[in-house]
Amino acid sequence: MAWENPSNERLKEVLEKSKTIAVVGLSDNPERTAFQISKIMQSIGYKIIPVNPTVDEVLGEKAYSKLTDITEKVDIINVFRRPEYLPDIAKEAALTDCRIFWAQQGIVNQEAYDYLKERDFTVMMDLCIKVVHSVLVK
Repeated sequence: MAWENPSNERLKEVLEKSKTIAVVGLSDNPERTAFQISKIMQSIGYKIIPVNPTVDEVLGEKAYSKLTDITEKVDIINVFRRPEYLPDIAKEAALTDCRIFWAQQGIVNQEAYDYLKERDFTVMMDLCIKVVHSVLVK
């Protein structure tokens, strides 16, 4: 089955009910899109948890090497990595309690999508979380 994003109603529900976003690929470089989007999401009230083995802290938050190292509850796994990395990230995501997987704009991987859907994930691909929030959440 070809990947398909959830309805706008479901996207809005996910964003309104979520409080914590683990951002895979978040670096401490303010020039990077992942940093800019995460900073905005943090400024509107979301807790951001950086997931990147090359940094210790981003946006004032402790960084983790991988998703499975995070000890607190995560509502959304937001991914800023190239599409070829998504299958491995999806497998790691499945080992967590989080069931929302959001691949940023320009990022699509059918294998990862199928794997996650088989495990009851809500999956978004090729969507910017900040843009969707600004359009759907008032």
